[in-house]
Amino acid sequence: MRIRRATLEDMAACAVLHRLTMRVSLSYLPELHTPDDDRWWFREQLFPANTVWLAEADDAALAGYAAVAPGWLTHLYVHPEHQGAGVGPALLAQAMADADELQLWTFQRNARARAFYEKRGFELVELTDGAGNEEREPDCLYRWRRITND
Repeated sequence: MRIRRATLEDMAACAVLHRLTMRVSLSYLPELHTPDDDRWWFREQLFPANTVWLAEADDAALAGYAAVAPGWLTHLYVHPEHQGAGVGPALLAQAMADADELQLWTFQRNARARAFYEKRGFELVELTDGAGNEEREPDCLYRWRRITND
């Protein structure tokens, strides 16, 4: 596996991976957008506002991606065929490498993600009823802070 910074040429592949992962791993969520909507959002919103990191499998296939904005892990999605193979931890480590603090949102029902983040030092900050997200799904805010020995 190789981690590298995404380029604009990677945008469409990230949008496809995002849609696939949502449908397989978060199948309880409503499908609110079309593939064209996804591509627009990745082009106009996600890529301009985030540093996007890719994980490529040994065969150069896209295995996952993480998007980071100052103080936030905005996305971390791993292709269903690569889940459990170390892709998520590698992407998260890259996201954390230059940060002193990261926050993220995940859905309350996403027990696998919650356990993943908690195992890596993220602490639960807030539970919501989902009124603030477009899916209207109860979610939770997590925060991680780098421990310093100052």
